[in-house]
Amino acid sequence: MKLVITMSRRYGTGASIIAQQLSERIGIPVYDKVNVEQELYKNIYESEVEVIRELAEKPCIILGRCASEILKDRKNVFNIYVCADKEDRIKRIMEKDSITYEEAKEKVERTDEERALYYHEHTGKAWGDVNNYHMILNTSDLGVENCADILMRYFEKMEYI
Repeated sequence: MKLVITMSRRYGTGASIIAQQLSERIGIPVYDKVNVEQELYKNIYESEVEVIRELAEKPCIILGRCASEILKDRKNVFNIYVCADKEDRIKRIMEKDSITYEEAKEKVERTDEERALYYHEHTGKAWGDVNNYHMILNTSDLGVENCADILMRYFEKMEYI
């Protein structure tokens, strides 16, 4: 199966770490906002939707960009939502960016608001709605370091990889 994984996430959950670990273990690329925008600017694509559909022609992991909704009709797509407790996300951002608690809290809240607005504007749906995903991972409960293992075991059991 040519597995395409979409990963939506709350800011500060460690989803990019999980995506990178999966990428290395499965041997498929990870695409995020920067990659999608680069493809948009250097090619003839008219929209991010076209870029995402083109990227998904081959196995890959796509972080954000409403990819779960854009690719919802494809049978080889597995949609994941990564969340975590707000306090854990704030602490992770404090450490990652070397900023104060208040700065990290503001950054988490602002980024979550921006992502929710972006998702709603482009899909008309609520960001984080459990009905839009095959699996939800809470890194506060599971640990960022365990999520790639959980996904690998699941993909192997389901013979996706």
